[in-house]
Amino acid sequence: MKVRIPKVDFSTVPIHWAPNPEFAQSYNAFSTVPAHIEPFLVKVMIAARKVLDPKHATLHKEIDIFIKQEVQHCKLHQAFNQHLVNSGYEMMLPIEAPYKADYDRFLKDRSLRFNIAYSEGFESMGCAAAQVFFEDLDEFLEGADPRAADLWRWHLAEEFEHREVCFKLYKALYGNGVYAWLYRVYGFAYAVKHIGSHTRRLAEAMIAKDRAHMTEDEKKASEVRLAAYQKKIKKSSLKRLVQVLSPFYNPARRVASPGMAELLARY
Repeated sequence: MKVRIPKVDFSTVPIHWAPNPEFAQSYNAFSTVPAHIEPFLVKVMIAARKVLDPKHATLHKEIDIFIKQEVQHCKLHQAFNQHLVNSGYEMMLPIEAPYKADYDRFLKDRSLRFNIAYSEGFESMGCAAAQVFFEDLDEFLEGADPRAADLWRWHLAEEFEHREVCFKLYKALYGNGVYAWLYRVYGFAYAVKHIGSHTRRLAEAMIAKDRAHMTEDEKKASEVRLAAYQKKIKKSSLKRLVQVLSPFYNPARRVASPGMAELLARY
């Protein structure tokens, strides 16, 4: 694990940065997640670090790097998201507001255990998403603008790189028993539903804005493209996410996808 600081100018990146515009808009919607969840993750890790026994010296160091990586993810996605807003998608902001407020509420009202379980659930999603992006989406990424595509490649490769941190933290604080496993799965399920419902609402709104000026034939073509992407992402994601439910799940056993190491070496 190491901290990388890419420098990217998003000001001329097309909103529809991939040949399939609905695929691009879906990931544009996903880009709002790091802008709000990463500051939440940082605050959760800082709180957890205070109660983590100093004997876990390696994990303390990993948490420090994890925090610094997440800060960089947040910064770049905020810059990309501002480009989306500047390009006429101001309707993103009121949709994001309640999602952002949820994290403030979690920090205020929910237990540290919940927040760590939720964080680990998100990291499990990120680990799976990284493998999907690197292994299964070539047909959608061919011809994509490299600035937007590499934003995701860099971010997701680092998500895969630090995939064990929240998992090991949860285990260190809450053990390996049946209740610990069930609560971890609860945190994962909560994160999947919470994040998925937000990104679905936002993607639908952004795609609806695009379709507002389409002909009926163009709308039908848009629906076909979106369905093709959704079918692919559902199939590719499900086979990886279902593994998280196992009491024997361990992200350390996941194998890095081809291309991850080379991509990270560039930064």
